[in-house]
Amino acid sequence: MLLPCLVAIASVAQSTTTAFVGVNVIPMDRERVLSNQTVLIVDGKISRIGASAEVRVPAGAKAIDCKGKYLIPGLVDMHNHLFADSPEIADDYAIQELRVMLANGVTTSRLMNGLPFQLTLRDRIAKGELDLPNLSVSSPQLVGSERWATAEPNSKLVTTPEQARAAVQEFKKAGYEAVKMTMDIKDRAVYDAIMDECAKQGLPGIGHVDPAIDANHAIEKGQQIEHLDAYLEAILKDDSPIKTSVTQGGLFRKENWASLDHIDEAKLAAIAKKTADAKVYVAPSLAFLKMIYGNQITQAETRALPDFRFMPKSKVAEWDRALGIIYPRIAASEAHRKKFMRYRNELVRQIHANGGKIMAGSDSPDVYLFSGFSMHRELQCLVEAGLSLYAALEAGTRIPAEFLKASGRYGQVKSGLQADLVLLDANPLANIANTQKIAGVMLRGKWFEKPALAKMLDEAATEAGKLP
Repeated sequence: MLLPCLVAIASVAQSTTTAFVGVNVIPMDRERVLSNQTVLIVDGKISRIGASAEVRVPAGAKAIDCKGKYLIPGLVDMHNHLFADSPEIADDYAIQELRVMLANGVTTSRLMNGLPFQLTLRDRIAKGELDLPNLSVSSPQLVGSERWATAEPNSKLVTTPEQARAAVQEFKKAGYEAVKMTMDIKDRAVYDAIMDECAKQGLPGIGHVDPAIDANHAIEKGQQIEHLDAYLEAILKDDSPIKTSVTQGGLFRKENWASLDHIDEAKLAAIAKKTADAKVYVAPSLAFLKMIYGNQITQAETRALPDFRFMPKSKVAEWDRALGIIYPRIAASEAHRKKFMRYRNELVRQIHANGGKIMAGSDSPDVYLFSGFSMHRELQCLVEAGLSLYAALEAGTRIPAEFLKASGRYGQVKSGLQADLVLLDANPLANIANTQKIAGVMLRGKWFEKPALAKMLDEAATEAGKLP
């Protein structure tokens, strides 16, 4: 249960008007910049957007001089976890993690391993009690083997269609907003029962795809796919001598990396088009997989990351040990690691080029990567994959809001929407790295200037230092 100290960060509802004056607005309705605008925020919502010469700032309003700055919607990270999910860390440590996200311009987070305390936190935020990012909470993990049920405490084992349907019904009743699948769901009858019951319950089926299910089948069933799971297996040549590739556990098998020498470019193009045509949303987690498996980050490099000061000591020790085991076990050549990144990038590029839906999801915190910071890396990786600067920004704002059925609340800078906004010192449509040049964040109409955001980060780092 969340501790009473949450009350200490509760916001006080009050009627306020804020004006962003002289700002360049990137509304995210289409690729454009509205120059020298005044944006009025009244009682937590965007009230008016217009040329500064034409929009009068009401008496008593808080006016923010935004000359030379850019206003974008708050970022939406579609794949987050929490250190607070761990039994060893108190539930209310989630406050610090969500504040780090907020300080990085993330105003909405989708949590991908649901727990009851997250539902409580989500509802308190929605009521306006807490100045933390909006939350969408997915279910506990569905797994298909005793091995994974034992390894992951917050999971539910489903090995029959009946169990699968009952689990989906249970998650719906509990208030989770999506059904998350992870490891070893290999039986199509079980998988199909999950997806069918999700449709009946009005919940999206999301998450991993086991190669035994096949990415093509998951696309046909309309699953929202994380990590591009099972895509590399689906694009192997028919005569490939290796039939398994580097999805999920395949990443840890040295022999599987050679499968990347047997990719069928025609199959790649076909599955990318199929994904787009089926209107399947994909969150590829490019940054995480590139950093750990593609580039094989060194221990020295991890210590130089801006995220590092937020890492619990026990997690750092665990990850140091893990990479000391994983990298020698994989022993993937640089050539194969480059192919791994190239084919994943090309899948993303072609899915988008065909009109498909790409969403930014950082899959953080994990292996030295902290939430918030990792969102900016993901946007950068989307650009490196071949998306335009606008398309990458869209993947972190408007498209996730669309998937979450929240387009009427956030995801654009538009009159009538919730005032979840990020003020930047430079134009992200000139360089996506400019999303990191944050001058301030507005969350549901409450304004946090740069010094306040820096204080959030410092306090979160201090609290992280107290963790085991």
